Amino acid sequence: MRFLAHLFIVLVLFSCSEPASVRNREGAGGKHYGGIFNANEVEDLPSLFPLSLTQAASHRIGAQVYEGLVRLDQEDLTVRPCLADSWTVDASGTVYTFALHQGVRFHDDTCFADGIGRELTAKDVVDCFTALCTYQPMNQMFWLFQDKVLGANAQYAATTKGEAGPGVKGLEVVDRSTIRITLTNPWPSFLQVLAHQGCWIFPMELLQHHGEVAVMHPVGTGPFKLKRHVPGESIILERNANYWGKDEEGNALPFLDGIRYTFVKDKMKELEAFEKGHLSAVYELPVERTGILKSASEFQVQTVAGLTVQFYGFNMRKAPFTDVRVRKAFSMAIDRQLIVDSVLNGLAVPADRGVVAPGFEAYPYTRIPKAVYDPVAAKALLAEAGYPNGADLPAVHLQVNSDGFGYVKVAGVVQSMLEKNLGVRVITTVVPANQHYRRVEMGHAQFWREGWVADHPDPENFLSLFYGKSVPMDTAAPSYLNSTRYQNVQFDSLFSQALRTDDRDARMQLLAGAEAQLMQDAVVAPLYHERSVRLLQPWVRDMPINGMEYRDLRRVWFDPALRP
Repeated sequence: MRFLAHLFIVLVLFSCSEPASVRNREGAGGKHYGGIFNANEVEDLPSLFPLSLTQAASHRIGAQVYEGLVRLDQEDLTVRPCLADSWTVDASGTVYTFALHQGVRFHDDTCFADGIGRELTAKDVVDCFTALCTYQPMNQMFWLFQDKVLGANAQYAATTKGEAGPGVKGLEVVDRSTIRITLTNPWPSFLQVLAHQGCWIFPMELLQHHGEVAVMHPVGTGPFKLKRHVPGESIILERNANYWGKDEEGNALPFLDGIRYTFVKDKMKELEAFEKGHLSAVYELPVERTGILKSASEFQVQTVAGLTVQFYGFNMRKAPFTDVRVRKAFSMAIDRQLIVDSVLNGLAVPADRGVVAPGFEAYPYTRIPKAVYDPVAAKALLAEAGYPNGADLPAVHLQVNSDGFGYVKVAGVVQSMLEKNLGVRVITTVVPANQHYRRVEMGHAQFWREGWVADHPDPENFLSLFYGKSVPMDTAAPSYLNSTRYQNVQFDSLFSQALRTDDRDARMQLLAGAEAQLMQDAVVAPLYHERSVRLLQPWVRDMPINGMEYRDLRRVWFDPALRP
């Protein structure tokens, strides 16, 4: 009943705010306007602010409000123009010049003097990218431009010391609608990174007016704008009537009246709500209900290989995981194929070649040492480390969060494997997502579950999780990206060389060399790569799936012939 009550409130809100001329109107090409897209997220939202937006659920919501200079195509993840209509690159491959789309306006908000959103300018872009290179508690995205944009490091270093900072030399306002960005070296992934949430554009007035509240008060240029937020219950986004975008037929975007997100933690209840028609889509099925994929003929079933990885991290600063032999023993004692087949019902593939997800063209996966399930060798390694049959090894604490596909069930199976194969005692603790990630970032977790969904489709993105320069010098400070705090000279050298290499094959070889070093050091125990699975109601149109579960709802529309 709570679900239906919330839905009634939302319908009333939207019926009062959206002009009748927009709702239930047919556009060119047989597409239709109107309708509210209902979705549920099981994660709590720590932030919707671009510079501190790090979780997948936050990304799926924030992507409807904020935009960058470029965007990823929802179907094939190629780079497309967005706030920038076009760009040029000089002969050196280091100077990019972007021409902004004319007439783009920020959402109306109280942060503006008259409450009316003003026009986007080149200065807004430079201000946002300078903020990305400036030390502040709300900024977790400096790694995107670190070592890559000219002057980024100098700006961050100065502001870390409390100084004003010299600005970023490689960021330049050419005129009101033109931006120039200069890189330190050619960087093949630069345009993909510009589609990353850390490069979404927001007005500086947002921070000046709302301060810390800005983390949950999004103001962007996107197709939807914030209407109402009840923390822990719902977020309502309404159609941005002033949105600049149009589709190929000339239809003003978006088609939907709005989007409603709820935050029901129970995946079974989420699926039940979908089956009753209360949700427009559902992603990540509960493992107990994966059989619905074979019988859900009344729904649209979408599936694709996911650009994801699930792994268990080791705290290498504390015994027993300071010893690489212990880390390797734990990894070798895990039967990944059994987890995929028996726990995840085949909706994943074993991560037996490192952390980089399968499917990247030209990436030499065979260079990565293969993860082998070998309990006998694992037990021998543990004995060599001084813990025969687990003797004298204190209980190991495995920490997981409960709001993901099979996380708790997988942890239970892994606990049994480690106890049976190594003789160790494992205590599994399930904690809320926010608490889980906070403990991991602060280095307080001993042995933990972590997952990664690609921010941009490139092996570099997975390996950036282990780049030593992302680790704060202060050991008491949170490490947001490199949560294992791994620092290895060989890995960092190969990874940084790859960032500066324009030749695709040479670059892939460097990245694979870095990953091989990572696996040799057994920094993490890779488990599996999930398969992205999604169910849509039959009336939902133009919402293709991709391996990142990147969603662009501005083109989605509802077919009235199939909609109850």
